[in-house]
Amino acid sequence: MNIYLLIAIMALTTYLIRAIPLTLLKKPIKSQFINSFLHYVPVACLTAMTFPAILYATDNIISGVLGLLVGILIACFNNNLVLVAISSCLTVFLSEQVIGLLIG
Repeated sequence: MNIYLLIAIMALTTYLIRAIPLTLLKKPIKSQFINSFLHYVPVACLTAMTFPAILYATDNIISGVLGLLVGILIACFNNNLVLVAISSCLTVFLSEQVIGLLIG
């Protein structure tokens, strides 16, 4: 099949998924349940995509878990996102080095 046809079909599908709710739902949603559901959908999707990447992006899953735990702990006590990211990355780097020394 022609690659340009496939790209056009995928673009149309993606566009329709976004355009149909915009055109059909012109009134504000009054249901509190649906509003709260739609409010948390982006957070749930981002978590579902990010969590496996945190664990499996490293050479050893242990370093990913350690980085995740350090990030959660620092996020609970501090609201600085940069500090959370740097400390998690540093934890993963140091744990990879220690694991490399122990195994290798």
